[in-house]
Amino acid sequence: MKRENLTRFAWLSIFAAVVTIGLKAGAYLLTGSVGLLSDALESLINLAAAVIALMMLKLAARPPDEEHAFGHDKAEYFASGIEGTLILLAAVGISWTATFRLFHPQPLEQVNLGLIISAAATAVNLIVGQILIRAGRQHRSITLEADGKHLMTDVGTSVGVVVGVWAVSVTGWLILDPLVALLVAANIIWSGVQLMRRSALGLMDTAVSSEKQKSIRSVLDRFVQKRGIEYHALRTRRAAARSFISVHILVPGKWTVHQGHELLEEIEAEIRRDIGGAIVFTHLESLDDPASWEDIELDRIEG
Repeated sequence: MKRENLTRFAWLSIFAAVVTIGLKAGAYLLTGSVGLLSDALESLINLAAAVIALMMLKLAARPPDEEHAFGHDKAEYFASGIEGTLILLAAVGISWTATFRLFHPQPLEQVNLGLIISAAATAVNLIVGQILIRAGRQHRSITLEADGKHLMTDVGTSVGVVVGVWAVSVTGWLILDPLVALLVAANIIWSGVQLMRRSALGLMDTAVSSEKQKSIRSVLDRFVQKRGIEYHALRTRRAAARSFISVHILVPGKWTVHQGHELLEEIEAEIRRDIGGAIVFTHLESLDDPASWEDIELDRIEG
């Protein structure tokens, strides 16, 4: 699937957010539960996050140009970073409201109907969240995966809220309602911090996963054994759907340029087959030239 076609999943997320906001807001108005209010506020954040995801996916889908020769994929990290920030802001609002209700408890009304409506909204988030996570992993989109995980966090908190509000109706302990809201706030703070951390790591050119690095070295080691070559200065970085890989390949000095070029083409092709979305850069050097062994360090800036 082309990157630009991923926006349809963002539209699905927007639709789900609008539906759940309406349902959860209705549940809050019926019951007066601050726990259900916190759940509705988180869905409002879901809507803002989905709109941002849509914009960033459109930007990330743009092809490379003169000013962005490596593409626009990193735009997806901004989406997850902004989403994490919005989640933290929502947690502050929920905590403020819950703390006030903690010292000024109020009775709940029409609890059963409110819980049924909230459960319906939770089911919507569960289905859409799973779709987004699956699409994000399949198409290597951190934006869709982050949005899906956010919805699944919302599902977890919604279940907790429903149980808490039900417990209030059964026991009559009104203090449980704001306590549940505070637990929701703590949970989404954790989710927000994780999203912001992942976004920051992506913007800092973090290396590809250890599994991918192992796969890359496995390809290179096969060529070392079969062709009598060496390699060093292996560097990797990830940018959302893309993985950038560079490595120096050392071949016997008697080889022709044509032989060396054919080898590099083979190596690059095999790495691309193993690592989806990889862009591979290889540099040919001579095994017999001492200068070939002077550029092994990761940081080769002089001075």
